[in-house]
Amino acid sequence: MFGQGLNFGGIAAAGADIFYLVVAGGGGGGNAYGAGGAGAGGLRTSFGTISGRNSSAETPLQFSSGTTYTITVGGGGAMGVGTATGTNGFNSLISGSDITTITSLGGGGGAAGQNIVPVGGCGGGLSSGTEKSGGYGALGTAGQGFDGGDGAPGGGVIASGGGAGAAADGQNGIRTVKAGDGGAGLAVSITGTSVPYSGGGGGSSQTGSVASGGTGGGGSGAFSSTAGTSGSTNTGGGGGGGNSSQSGGSGGSGIVILRIPTSIYSGTTSGSPTVTTDGSETILKFTGSGSYTG
Repeated sequence: MFGQGLNFGGIAAAGADIFYLVVAGGGGGGNAYGAGGAGAGGLRTSFGTISGRNSSAETPLQFSSGTTYTITVGGGGAMGVGTATGTNGFNSLISGSDITTITSLGGGGGAAGQNIVPVGGCGGGLSSGTEKSGGYGALGTAGQGFDGGDGAPGGGVIASGGGAGAAADGQNGIRTVKAGDGGAGLAVSITGTSVPYSGGGGGSSQTGSVASGGTGGGGSGAFSSTAGTSGSTNTGGGGGGGNSSQSGGSGGSGIVILRIPTSIYSGTTSGSPTVTTDGSETILKFTGSGSYTG
């Protein structure tokens, strides 16, 4: 495969690195007595030194002249309705005929009661419900996100676990104190400015204080008579968990960002990405699905 570099007579010179950030949609918070916070969308990046779950940054891509690369931005998962687990977020990806597809997995939905959470890019935190033993947080995915927090043991008290983030586990709930905060997201400077993505949703509670969402767009958990909040748009943040009287929040949508040397930038896109520059490189920020042609 020829990597796209300076273009001579339609043939791309090899060696031009295309850096990327691919963030999936966050999971939706659960909705029930003691529902857990949702996991953030999985995060993969080749920019900087660190990717999701404290893994090493991935290898940059090399694009070929004339080839179209499809960008898919995953939406956030819906919050649970009634007494239900929230749904997983949707995957985000970069695909093309001459590259291995880069896929980030949607965040796991927050559990209702002690139901098992679907495992996504980052595990969603389980809740304690009214049972004598706490539920266990779901496991995250290598290279994308951490694990959800556990619910606190003890009947009659809500202290659910927080959803996982790209940079940290969701916190465990502490009975009679508070639910677990969402795990922190990862700050990435691919646009030229450090921005955190993929924060986990906070768990729900009725005592103590509000469980905060993780930095990077995580929603806060329901507390007493206050509803949980949704993950922030285009961050992959997980939704906060609901309690017996208040709903949780939905997951935040994902984002895909490409960082391309301006000398080889073709200017051919679809989906209306935001185009900026940082030094000698052009930044394409896709907040919805689209494409780039080398």
